Amino acid sequence: MAEQFHSIEPSLLAFIEKQHMFFVATAPDSLKGHINLSPKGYDTFRILSPNEVMYLDLTGSGNETSTHIAENGRITFMFCSFDRSPLIMKLYGRGEVILPTSERFEELMSRFDPMAGVRQIIRADIHLVVTSCGYGVPLYDFVAKRETMDRWALQKGVDGIAEFQRTYNSTSIDGQPTPLGRSF
Repeated sequence: MAEQFHSIEPSLLAFIEKQHMFFVATAPDSLKGHINLSPKGYDTFRILSPNEVMYLDLTGSGNETSTHIAENGRITFMFCSFDRSPLIMKLYGRGEVILPTSERFEELMSRFDPMAGVRQIIRADIHLVVTSCGYGVPLYDFVAKRETMDRWALQKGVDGIAEFQRTYNSTSIDGQPTPLGRSF
């Protein structure tokens, strides 16, 4: 049975901290635009308060999340247990994109270990937390985090990452400008 909460309670916080992966979903206002759903890994999610979270967004092949957030602010995070204790948790909120050029970026970045390929921080105010059983989710074992992203970003270097972001992260797949694209 689904349960609703108005904030991230301590037991829910403990569940989030155990997960190796989470998902981020956003959507444009236009019915013609594409809904985005992205898996995220590494140690990139932080809970700032019972109603405020953020994650460190690493350079990737697209940048839909930031475009949608700039357009309407809507964001949903999903955490899903793949071990013997089934549970699905969704955090519904309004997000903001914090670029490396923002005054707040360095202070928020200090909550993470240094990582290559950082693109931006996505911060969100959470207004609803919903849990459901997760009984239909299969069991999987966590083996290890992938090292591919780290190697790729280190090989590209700072200038190579900047060029990649200009080329591939300046607009969404729907052709809309991203906050990062507006900063170039």
